[in-house]
Amino acid sequence: MQRCDLGGREQGPVWHRKPKPAARQGAIVNIIHSATGYHSKTIRFLNVAFDSSGDSLLAGDHQGNIYVFDLNGNRFNLVQRTMQACTALAFNLRRKTEFLVALADYSIKCFDTGKYAITTSPDTAQLWDLDTFQRKRKLNVRQSVGIQKVFFLPLSNTILSCFKDNSVFAWEFDTLHCKYQLPTPVEGSVLLYKVFAVTRDGRIFVAGGKSNHLHLWCLESKQLLRIIQMPTKVRAVRHLEFLPDSFDGGSNQVLGVLSQDNIMRFINIETCKLLFDIGSHEEGISTAAISPNGRYIASVMENGSLNLYSVQALTQELNKPPPPLFKVVEDWSTCKLGTNKLTMRVTSGRSERPWKSRGNKIQTRSLKPQINTSLENKENELPGGLNKKRLQALLKGFGEYPAKYRMFVWRSLLQLPENHLAFSNLIDKGTHSAFVHIQNEYPIKSRKLLRVLQRTLSALAHWSAIFGETPYIPLLAFPFIKLFQNNQLICFEVVATVVVNFCQHWFEYFPNPPVNVLSMVENILAHHDKELLQHLIKYNVTSQVYAWPLLETLFSEVLTREEWLKVFDNIFSNHPSYFLMIVVAYVICSRAPLLHCNQTEDFEYFFHHRNNLDINVVIKEAYHLMESTPVDIHPQRMLDDFIPLTKGQYPVFNKYPKFIVDYQTQERERIRQDEIEYLRERQLVHELEAKAQARKVEDEAWYRKQELLQEAEEQRRKMLLEEEEKLAEQRQRLAAVKRELKIKELQLLDAARQRFLKYQQDQRQMELKRLDDEIARKASVREQETAAAAQDVEVRQMELESQRQLFEQHLIEDQETVMQEMKGERDTSRRKADLEDRLVQKLVEVDQEEKQKAQMAAEENLAKAEQKCIDTDWRMQALHKLRCEDQDREEHYKEIAKLLHDNRVKEAELLRTLKEAEEKKWQEIAQKKAQLEAEQKAAAAADEHRKQFLEEEMNDALELAEKLQKEDGCFERLHDLKAGHTETGLGFQQVPKPGNVCLNDLSVSESSSHDRRREELARKEWELMAQVRQLREKLTSRARTRCSPTRFPATKWTP
Repeated sequence: MQRCDLGGREQGPVWHRKPKPAARQGAIVNIIHSATGYHSKTIRFLNVAFDSSGDSLLAGDHQGNIYVFDLNGNRFNLVQRTMQACTALAFNLRRKTEFLVALADYSIKCFDTGKYAITTSPDTAQLWDLDTFQRKRKLNVRQSVGIQKVFFLPLSNTILSCFKDNSVFAWEFDTLHCKYQLPTPVEGSVLLYKVFAVTRDGRIFVAGGKSNHLHLWCLESKQLLRIIQMPTKVRAVRHLEFLPDSFDGGSNQVLGVLSQDNIMRFINIETCKLLFDIGSHEEGISTAAISPNGRYIASVMENGSLNLYSVQALTQELNKPPPPLFKVVEDWSTCKLGTNKLTMRVTSGRSERPWKSRGNKIQTRSLKPQINTSLENKENELPGGLNKKRLQALLKGFGEYPAKYRMFVWRSLLQLPENHLAFSNLIDKGTHSAFVHIQNEYPIKSRKLLRVLQRTLSALAHWSAIFGETPYIPLLAFPFIKLFQNNQLICFEVVATVVVNFCQHWFEYFPNPPVNVLSMVENILAHHDKELLQHLIKYNVTSQVYAWPLLETLFSEVLTREEWLKVFDNIFSNHPSYFLMIVVAYVICSRAPLLHCNQTEDFEYFFHHRNNLDINVVIKEAYHLMESTPVDIHPQRMLDDFIPLTKGQYPVFNKYPKFIVDYQTQERERIRQDEIEYLRERQLVHELEAKAQARKVEDEAWYRKQELLQEAEEQRRKMLLEEEEKLAEQRQRLAAVKRELKIKELQLLDAARQRFLKYQQDQRQMELKRLDDEIARKASVREQETAAAAQDVEVRQMELESQRQLFEQHLIEDQETVMQEMKGERDTSRRKADLEDRLVQKLVEVDQEEKQKAQMAAEENLAKAEQKCIDTDWRMQALHKLRCEDQDREEHYKEIAKLLHDNRVKEAELLRTLKEAEEKKWQEIAQKKAQLEAEQKAAAAADEHRKQFLEEEMNDALELAEKLQKEDGCFERLHDLKAGHTETGLGFQQVPKPGNVCLNDLSVSESSSHDRRREELARKEWELMAQVRQLREKLTSRARTRCSPTRFPATKWTP
């Protein structure tokens, strides 16, 4: 145990070397405070307290010095000198740097603490608010009863008050109403409660006093659980405190009892057994405190020093494991231990002490030193505090690890390094080209599982190129991926560890199966079951049929999930050669069904599907094979021991024929490039096909159009042929009735004239009707445009009106805002005025009081008056600043009003501009109306001009007819001309029909050609009519000459 003397230092280290607890007492350091001077003496420590973390210790001595000891940082500091002895200490539960100190003058000081604190005296308990340092509540009791202790229950807002008549009340902190009262103790008990303790969960309450009895109360049921009787040496209890434990959930089981003999005993309140004690009659303990984390015990000794104990050292004997069940019989010659002596031997840096049996007989236990004991222990130690030998013993006892801790045990057995950075670098390389389309080969329903499989396999392929070329790597990795799909790092490292250790020599004959590993399996099978091997050889069943399917799938095809987990519990707990033994054991245990198989397909089916086997029998058979296989064929001779993955970076894996893998990688890359080229060419072919198809569609449309044109042309030709045939028939009929026509010629000519005139009238009426319809249509369109323009104007007016209303609304809102601000300022100024009035009234009252007290203390009143003057000046300055701020605010409001005025002016200008634009629009409408009327007048004048022109043309035609009547002519020619005129008229009337039939099928160019043809026909018609008039005049003149008596009325054209 080290010793630390504070002396006159204010800070320094607590210990100078790493503390080691004493073997029996568990003391770490002894702290004293010696005062150097004329008479050297020791300043006694009086109280000690831990903070909520348990790593800082507060101690006070009888001179009022307060020290803080940082046990983690190995430092002490003098934080306060109160110059009075302290009677109690406590850390603040909320602000870690504050603490409370109760002094001998009945005062409490808070330095640099929780929200609330409770102080107690024999007749009063007071609740204080540490934020305001005001008393919130006070508990008064009768002087005859008296208060023993009042304190908060841990981790709750319940206050427990204990009185001198053994009554215990629980109070609700918020309302200070009584929650409950513990019943009266057992009748006849002479125990008067003096000291109390409560477990951390607030369920168990212990009370003690001037007796060796302790009362255990359950605060939930409000009942007395039991009475514990301390040893007869204990006559009174001075202090009680529970020893915290990190794993008991607050239900503390170990209680520290400080008795009148200055020894603190720690007992188990459940078993009522004495566990250990501290202090002695020579070095008694005055008071003690236990850290909340249960690591330290600080005690103030009777000599005034401060001792610090390690709970771990005190409980070391209790936490020792039971003696081993496995004993070694040693040779008497090598054992030199005396049977009647207490001996202690140090081995491997540890000291073994005598231990007491239940029969109170002292026994000795010695450890035989072994040469490689430390090395074996080091090899068997696993991460997470596990031991491989103990795990193997557990596995042999239960056959499997607990499902709840299986993943943790596997990670410890495989010693996974968890290289997050290296794994992130592998993941960042993306999906490997070999596994881009893995969903096509392995269609997994779960998208998450497929994504984890793709990432893990890609990481393996980026780690070593062989895994991108190995076809069975997805089968090998899939069971672990499904098991660890929520932690991809662990999944990758488990698969990598399995490949490195349990798949040794698998890739040396790549791309072929591992012939060397399969030979090992075959040799083991030949040694243990030669008959089965001969049967397999008889039907040409090699190890690639009965062993390789089990190896490449890791038994996932032939075992259920529970069986598979049980098998790999044993595989991971043994040498890598055990994996091959499991394969041989599976084959041997299946010998009965295999001996009945005689077809290769049956053997293949057997090793690719689940079978009715007891997996426990297979595991036991594998252990038997491990022990009974000769050394020369044992796989352990060929396979290396388990080697975990290295930390930081993963090891290089190159145990495969590199040239083959590189060649396959190059071939894969070449195939990928060829596939890309093929896809590109196929895309080009698709594009060309699409273009050809489009061109084909266009050609078909063009040919279809040409066919339609040819059909229309052929139809016209047929119609022309029909018309020609009709004309020929008419000519024949005209030749047959030529004589009849001579008689009726005049009648026919008159009928023809009337028909022609009627035709002309009909044509003109149709033209006029068409013109009227066009005019009406244009007028309606004009009216619609006018209505639409009027609607647009109305909509624009509505928009302007809405904008005006919106502007007015914004202005009203701004005015309301200004009014509210002005109202708020007015209220503020009114409140300021009221405040000033109150201040003046208060000043007047103060002045009157000062005048009344002036006679008693003139100097004191003068000082107060000066102070009041200073305060008044300060208030006047503040008022002046407020007035300045009011003036600034008023100027700001003026600026805002000016801006609002400018906005109104701009809005008025905007409205005026809109009105001017509206007037301009109306003027444009009036101009357009005038222009329209002018155009209508011009159109009417053009119509009149056209009518006058037609009348002049008709008059010219009549004059020409009169001139032609004077000339002579031949009747036959007139007949021929009439016939020709008739034929021409018929042709003129018949030709447009095919054009009218096919109008919808012709294009715009064909319609223009028809218009030109119509103009030519009209011109030819006028020429033919002129010739008819001439022939008619000649015919009338000749008739006059032949038949003078007959008189025909003169014929003239009528418009």
